[in-house]
Amino acid sequence: MPPTPPLLGPGRAVAAGPRATAHARCEHCPDDALDDAELISARAALAQGRWQAARSLLLHTGEDWDRRGHRATVLAAEPYAAAWAREWLLAEPGSAGAAALHALTLVRRALRGKEPPDRAREACAGAAALAPADPTPWLGLLLLARRLGTDDETRRAFHEVRDRHPEHHHAHHLMAARIAETETEGTYELCAFAERAADAAPADSPLAVLPVVAYAERHRVLAAAGRAPADPAAAGLWAEPSARGALSAAFDWWLEWGTEEHPRRHVDLNHLAHATSGAGRWAEAAALFQRIGRHATRTPWSYPDRDPCEAFRTARERALGG
Repeated sequence: MPPTPPLLGPGRAVAAGPRATAHARCEHCPDDALDDAELISARAALAQGRWQAARSLLLHTGEDWDRRGHRATVLAAEPYAAAWAREWLLAEPGSAGAAALHALTLVRRALRGKEPPDRAREACAGAAALAPADPTPWLGLLLLARRLGTDDETRRAFHEVRDRHPEHHHAHHLMAARIAETETEGTYELCAFAERAADAAPADSPLAVLPVVAYAERHRVLAAAGRAPADPAAAGLWAEPSARGALSAAFDWWLEWGTEEHPRRHVDLNHLAHATSGAGRWAEAAALFQRIGRHATRTPWSYPDRDPCEAFRTARERALGG
């Protein structure tokens, strides 16, 4: 058990949690919690050893699967989360929430080389058995398989998530990234996957943006391999008719359906802002940056190996005129 950090004294505000602090006084350094105030508060409490706030948060999230997955993965990234999730699990051995959070902390540790992957897999399987309808433990297995597993393991985990929640936002993004990394020739499989998902989803589903995500993921892989310039504009990423069509369709979807309720909507907004900026569609980018506010995301601004704060700020300033 790590040493307990000092508890907050009376009258002190709860800290916002572990935001990225790459730049002093930066308003746009990404925070994976995005704009979820309840999650930010529970994460700060968890950092102080008060796991009851995480318990309450996940309990009240209920079967909002996208929100549950988002909240659980962000909580699991807190540095002391593994210890406090284990304490919660000891207090409530049959708790599905405790088991899922504990499993996700082990997944994170395994991805950092600090935990045997098999132990994380076993924990995810145990959490899945406690809550058969919940895709969150399978999301943990997908996170693990995407980095450390075979194609079959990755696809199985993805299908298990999708069987429980067909529009699972995070799972589709992870699968697009995996296909981009493993497709050796062209982009047929990646584009087909994204287009199928977008076409099969309801009209108001944010999976409408997935084809844009797919192009960003492909550019990331090509640029990392030295086969394309790091700058999407220099790479001509949005010059192809198919790419322009995907971007126009996604932006039109946002104008008509863009929802303020989805827990990961800022991920889509940032992808659209990144794409419209790269395509030189500055008026559209300006509207998106206004909606994003300070909620920049690491993905895709860090692609392929860039400083996400600097890339976001540069594009934002150009779109908004300084």
